[in-house]
Order: sequence, then structure tokens, then C-alpha cells
Amino acid sequence: MSGVRLLVGTRKGAFILTSDGKRKNWKVDGPHFAGWEIYHMKGSPADPDRIYASQTSAWFGQIIQRSDDGGKSWNTPGGGPATNPQGMPTGESNKFVYAGVPGTHQWYDGTQHPWEFKRVWHLEPSLRDPNHVFAGVEDAALFESRDGGGTWQELSGLRKHDTGPKWQPGAGGMCLHTILLDPANEKRMSVAISAAGAFRTDDGGKTWKPINRGLHSQYIPDPMAEVGHCVHRIAMHPSRPKTLFMQKHWDVMRSDDAGDSWREVSGNLPSDFGFPVDVHAHEPETIYVVPIKSDSEHFPPDGKLRVYRSRTGGNEWEELTKGLPQRDCYVNVLRDAMSVDSLDRCGVYFGTTGGQVYASANGGDSWEPIVRDLPAVLSVEVQTLK
Repeated sequence: MSGVRLLVGTRKGAFILTSDGKRKNWKVDGPHFAGWEIYHMKGSPADPDRIYASQTSAWFGQIIQRSDDGGKSWNTPGGGPATNPQGMPTGESNKFVYAGVPGTHQWYDGTQHPWEFKRVWHLEPSLRDPNHVFAGVEDAALFESRDGGGTWQELSGLRKHDTGPKWQPGAGGMCLHTILLDPANEKRMSVAISAAGAFRTDDGGKTWKPINRGLHSQYIPDPMAEVGHCVHRIAMHPSRPKTLFMQKHWDVMRSDDAGDSWREVSGNLPSDFGFPVDVHAHEPETIYVVPIKSDSEHFPPDGKLRVYRSRTGGNEWEELTKGLPQRDCYVNVLRDAMSVDSLDRCGVYFGTTGGQVYASANGGDSWEPIVRDLPAVLSVEVQTLK
């Protein structure tokens, strides 16, 4: 029988949750890397037992961890932590090679600030090669490794874009947090940066173009600017890579031309502010978001934890509440903390800053907490196992 493996990154370690295809009983393994922030974990589509993890500490810096046996054991490709003058791990720490891109980016107050490395927000393994993996980092840059995480090279064409000096941090930092690989076109990739916007390459990362036409951000100097938008998350269905869904800092958006243009599909949501967005595994027009009250009040409207589902690609939304707390609930769901499996029926999973991981084995119709009282959940990724 098929099974599922949930990779849960938290403020104080990594947890691996496993179940068979019925998704009723769950085994919780962890914490791995106890006490460390695990910003993201993700398994390789080409080899499910190959898992990458971003391990971060304010004291000891950034380390990339790798498992080759489904999370039973871990190793640090390239060795332990060490940093270069820019703060990028180097030498015996995953052997990152930081491309020296001159110039600065814009700070909160409008002044210019030198580029610097802080942490890895997101890891995206190649669809075809388990040794090939991309990393989105703060300050906004994109790296890749072709040797299983041992050495890393920056795809510096992104930071060299002529809009780079106009990029500025969002409230969580200037992070490259989303990487979408086009399964139909190996050279096409889309990324999202808070707060610069979305960008796309059609030549494997050599050159990039902003894909923000149609986005509107009220509190930037030019609300319709080419860059400067705080994109929280982008998602797509692999069968329709030109159709993208976006949760922005206010507004849920949709594009049907690979990001060349966007239109709002917030419809009847109680709030169009939130962080995650995801797409049903078998229904490309079914999408999920988790609204929170506002950009200053990061909790569910009215203290009711609700996932909203649209079966029409946006605009028309239904609240999903069965099994979720409907009073006195003030948790948040972060941008990388929602994922879907590919079983039939499709499973949907999300984790909260209160340490709960909720699962639905029926596409969102009902939910149950499969684990409680973890540290604050930063990311949730699911692997469907044969």
C-alpha cells in the first residue's frame, strides 16, 4: 500500500511523520537537529529517500544537511560550519561559492545596503537528478548544487538584474522563498522574493525578467511598479505549468501565461491576506489558502482557523472548518507550511506556529491534528511513497 512521509521543519528541530495510505495512524520521529531552526526540508522527486534540510542558528550559521535513507540518518555534505567575509558558509561548510555581485539593495528607510548572506529559506531538488538542488537564500539570491549539496554556485544573473538596487526586505527579511520548476521546460524556473516580486528565467538561470504585471501594492511609492511587491507564495499544478496562483501581501492572484500578467481572484475570502497557497494534486482548478486577519495581526479572522478552497481557480471560495478550532485560535500558517500528497483522495496538510500539524485525507472536507505541541512549524512538505 502507498504511504506518505511528512517533512516538518520547526523553530527547534526537524520532525518526520509517516503513515500508510489510509492516513489514519501516524508515527512521529524526531526531533532531528534539536534546538536548531529548520527553515525547510524537501525530498527529491527522483529519489524519495534523498532529503535536503536547511539548518540555521544565530550562533553557528547556516548548514545544509542531507539524508540518503529517508531521514533515518543525516550527513553534512562538505563538512561543518564556516563562513567567508560575506557570511556565506564556505570551505568546510557545504562549500558555497558566493558570486561577487557589486552594488547594493534598498533598505527599509530607502537607503542602500550591501548584499549579505543570512540563511537558506527554501530548498528545491531537481525533478530529474537527486544530486541537483536549488537553494533560495536571504538576502535574495539563488544557488544551485550539482553534487548533492557539497558545493554551491550562485546563479548570479538574478541579482545582476537592473532592478536589483530597488529590491527591499519584507517584514521577514529580503528572502527568496519560492522556487517553481517547470516540468515541461527544464530551462524555465520562477522564483518569488519578499519584497521584490516574482521573476522568471527561460534560459536556465542566465537571465531573468520580472513577472509582476497586474500586481498592485498600496503602500509602495509606485503601486503598479515593475518590482517592489511583497509576494508571499506561488504555486502551480505540474500538468499546467503556465497557470500560477499567488498569495500576495494582500490579494490572491492568478496568471495563465506563466506570470506575464496577473488578475485578482480573492473573491469572497474573509481576508485576502495570508501566506500559503497550494493546488489539489488531481484538480488543477482547486486551490487552497489560509486567510489571516491582516499584515499586523497574524492570526485567523475572529479566532477561527479556516482553510478556504476554491474549485473554480479562484473568486468563489468555501470555508473548510470540520475538525479545526473555531474559537480562541490565534496561530499563523507560514508560507512553506502547506503541502498536498498525490494519493486518491488527495491529502492536504498544514502546520501552525502553535505547533499543530493538521491533515485532511479527503481534499479538505474534514481535518484532524496528527501531532500537537511541536515547536512553531516553519515548513511542511509531503512525499507520496510507493
